[in-house]
Amino acid sequence: MSSSHDRENAIALAKELLSFGSAVVFDSQNRTGALASAIKPLHRDMKIAGPAFTCACEPGDNLTLHAALKMAAPGDVLVCDAMGATEQGMFGDVMASCGLGRGLAGLVTDGGVRDKLTIIEVGFPIFAGNVCMKGTVKEVLGPVNAPITLGGVLVRPGDLVIGDEDGVVVVPAETAEAVLDACRKRAQKEAQTVSALADGRTPWDVNDLGGFLRAKGVAVNF
Repeated sequence: MSSSHDRENAIALAKELLSFGSAVVFDSQNRTGALASAIKPLHRDMKIAGPAFTCACEPGDNLTLHAALKMAAPGDVLVCDAMGATEQGMFGDVMASCGLGRGLAGLVTDGGVRDKLTIIEVGFPIFAGNVCMKGTVKEVLGPVNAPITLGGVLVRPGDLVIGDEDGVVVVPAETAEAVLDACRKRAQKEAQTVSALADGRTPWDVNDLGGFLRAKGVAVNF
């Protein structure tokens, strides 16, 4: 982020994107940016929105995540590539309390975390690949605030991270305004569709799916 104004704008953009839901954001950017579906919130009410502060940890090691926890700024989402190592608890309730105290927006990782119930009580949003009691070591310092790949998606520092019960989607920083505009238009269109369904019609009728099939040479009898 080049300035505090840029940061504030990014955080506000992320929060507004979150208001539409991760699925709408995903659809509105041409169905791209969704992390692997195994990465889910520890609790269904957890939501996450903010610019990414990235790091990567060797399996069984959380030293780099500790460095990121210290370096990230308020409003940032910690995004940690754990290289798919889910049989570990690389982040627990003590670190969650620290993250909350530092004003971070949460953690997204494909790795495992532990102390689930206490973390929920603390109220620090975490989206993880697993819950596992096994602790980690602190030996290897990996990359911090550099581009990573997480859940099959490229995540760069400053990209916007949006998460809710459906999962997590990443929005490139340079397209965030355009995606937000697309979300608004999509939400408006969906509201009109819902209104049209109130008289008993179905999405088949409203979207003329029968006509779509007939154009493809497929006969429909209903």
